[in-house]
Amino acid sequence: MTHSLFNLNNIIDLEKWHKLQDSLALVTKMAIITVDYKGVPVTKHSYCQPFCQAVRKDSSLSSYCQKCDARGGLEAVRLNKPYIYKCHFNIIDIAIPIIIDNQYIGAIMAGQLKLRDENPPLEQIVSRPESIANNQKFEALEEEYLSLPVLSFEEVTTIADMLFHLCNYIVEEAINKNSTIDMYKKALSIDSAHASNPISSSDTSSDRAYRNIQAIQEELSSTLIENKIKKFTSNEFRSSNKLLQPAFDYMYRYKNKNTSLSELAKLCHISPSYFSRIFIKETGENFSVFAPRLKIEWAKQLLETSDQSINEISDQLGFCDAGYFIKTFKRFETLTPAVYRNRFQNRQDNNRL
Repeated sequence: MTHSLFNLNNIIDLEKWHKLQDSLALVTKMAIITVDYKGVPVTKHSYCQPFCQAVRKDSSLSSYCQKCDARGGLEAVRLNKPYIYKCHFNIIDIAIPIIIDNQYIGAIMAGQLKLRDENPPLEQIVSRPESIANNQKFEALEEEYLSLPVLSFEEVTTIADMLFHLCNYIVEEAINKNSTIDMYKKALSIDSAHASNPISSSDTSSDRAYRNIQAIQEELSSTLIENKIKKFTSNEFRSSNKLLQPAFDYMYRYKNKNTSLSELAKLCHISPSYFSRIFIKETGENFSVFAPRLKIEWAKQLLETSDQSINEISDQLGFCDAGYFIKTFKRFETLTPAVYRNRFQNRQDNNRL
């Protein structure tokens, strides 16, 4: 997917989003603004503090604010989680990345507050050289500075995590909704094409509608599972169910092994039947389907990023032989590993042109 498909303007209703942003700012006591993946604001500031309003209007000081925003956003993307830092006036700000399907599509910039405690110490992401003029400007705004909201570090981290999960959930749900609408429109267009041609008595409108609904359901299910499985390919994956974490840690550490469900259940100190139930709830798939699919995702990464042969990748991921690896790869991707690699390389070459 390209960044154009992840344009926040195309994904969510920004007018409704801004109303939610205003409410969040009011409840959290934080100023909030949403930016796209380029750092360009897509909403207005919600409850920007008077001190920061004045600073951002000052031509000599606003450039430091922009540097703080840019560097904070980059650090949040690198960490793949909210980044809490001090601006050039030692005010607390937070960069909260919106990341869908491992793609950075924007960020929530929040903060404009002071900490009640200084533990742990936070990084001042941009330093500003001292000058008499700037000191005088600060003194003129000292009353506004003292009126900034004050929160504990624990309150700040809790709010940051809440905004991170809430924003990513809303955007992900919007993407899934748009995918469903696109599939529905596709089905309607197929039905219209059929309607324009004579049909046999065995191919009625109700039959076509039923098949189209089935196709939508299968395509949507496949899309959602594919998006979810990609999240599991990260080496830093953490299960929402702590009971399952030892199993995932083992699978990621020993990619060349083919461990059974019973062995992993024993590793988690739970019964195989209970392991199976909570595993399906966590991943959306049976273990017997999820495990080979995960290996194929790893195989795709190796095909894209290495020069290893098909046999070497097959051995590295614990397939009994290259033939079975190719068969399994084709079952999930509908093409062979060699064809997948060629197509990927061709796309890369075309992108460079």
